[in-house]
Amino acid sequence: MSFASRVKIVEVGPRDGLQNEPETIATKDKVAFVNLLSEAGLPHIEVTSFVSPRWIPQLADGSEVFEFITKRTDTEYSALVPNTYGLERALDAGVKRIAIFTAASETFNQHNINASIDESLERFVPVMDRAKAEGVWVRGYVSTSFGCPYDGDVPAENVIRVARALDALGVDEVSLGDTHGAAVPSQIPEVIGGVLEHLPVSKIAVHFHDTHGRALANVYSALQLGIQIVDTSAGGLGGCPYAPGASGNLATEDLVVMLNRMNIETGVDLKKLMKASRYMEQILGRRLPSRHLLADACGISKIR
Repeated sequence: MSFASRVKIVEVGPRDGLQNEPETIATKDKVAFVNLLSEAGLPHIEVTSFVSPRWIPQLADGSEVFEFITKRTDTEYSALVPNTYGLERALDAGVKRIAIFTAASETFNQHNINASIDESLERFVPVMDRAKAEGVWVRGYVSTSFGCPYDGDVPAENVIRVARALDALGVDEVSLGDTHGAAVPSQIPEVIGGVLEHLPVSKIAVHFHDTHGRALANVYSALQLGIQIVDTSAGGLGGCPYAPGASGNLATEDLVVMLNRMNIETGVDLKKLMKASRYMEQILGRRLPSRHLLADACGISKIR
């Protein structure tokens, strides 16, 4: 079986991983976390969000975090924006890469952004116009691509429709999200394969939560289709405020170990990555769910 020789990891821990933390994390600690991830060689780090602080108070300091991080020339730094106001805040902070977000499920979209799918796509038109005028790179997230915590099964044609609509708007990349960890490997060919009939594989990323422990298996299934971009979160940080019961994202360490063992390059230094995750464990005062972090802490892993 042939896989891509290299996989690009998009590290979402500083944004998707921290947004649901109940206790306020100091700006300096977020900055230090991002810097440690940069030093580990992560090629793309989603730093923060410019969503209203009323909805995501944990990320209210997005401008300050983005200003103070050390930006390496070999790392891409991005931020999530919900609308033109959020985009303007991001531009003022010097952001050159943004992400916009919608869903493949109507009910989830209403809970998440208080809009139908079509309304959200309409809202993105002025965002895309402004972003492109400023030369800003844009990613489009499609939440609930493999199931919805409210509606249950999501037809593949819904995902394909939204992905094509985002592509028509001019996004540079589409990330298909398993928002509450419902996906199973047998779903992946139908959903991602369907999208690949309309978009090139170079534009498609996958974003799996590990609620039921299937995220790595789902990534493996996606790799079989040629997928080369995978979203992860250091230590397995994360959870979605609008997906009850959803646990964290796939842990970056767990993916890096698997890809290393498969001789697939990532450019990520595993030891430095673990240093970043352990730093955040200290800040949060608890162990993170990464399986490799746990195995290493117990002294049962010799994999480096």
